[in-house]
Amino acid sequence: MQSVGGASAARGLRPVLVALTSARIVVIGQAPGTKVHRTGIPWGDASGDRLRTWMGVDRETFYDGERIAIIPQSLCYPGRGKGGDLPLRPACASLWHPRLFPLLPQLELFVLVGRCAHKAQLGERCGKTLHATVQDWRS
Repeated sequence: MQSVGGASAARGLRPVLVALTSARIVVIGQAPGTKVHRTGIPWGDASGDRLRTWMGVDRETFYDGERIAIIPQSLCYPGRGKGGDLPLRPACASLWHPRLFPLLPQLELFVLVGRCAHKAQLGERCGKTLHATVQDWRS
């Protein structure tokens, strides 16, 4: 597993992802939460437990970067506001996704978790609601 930090981590940003060129599956969620930001382990919280159960994979398989890449829509925790987490950092995905995905030539399956990932990855093919998008999965 690899969490990427560096100079941005010193400013409070801590990109958290797993991306090895051999991965055939990529999991794209929204953004790391506070626990993930603190630990550097993507999906290392209760939502990750639920996702792994839903996917039918154990922790060892899920975190095997040779098989599964984990690239959030916004690579960094957006921070906390008055009503909860702040909105995603829009520049994050637009800057890094076009650079990352060409480096992952083996990807065969994109697991899009949540409305944010659906909108960003599916564009016009995204339905008006998450339910509508899932119902129209064949398109």
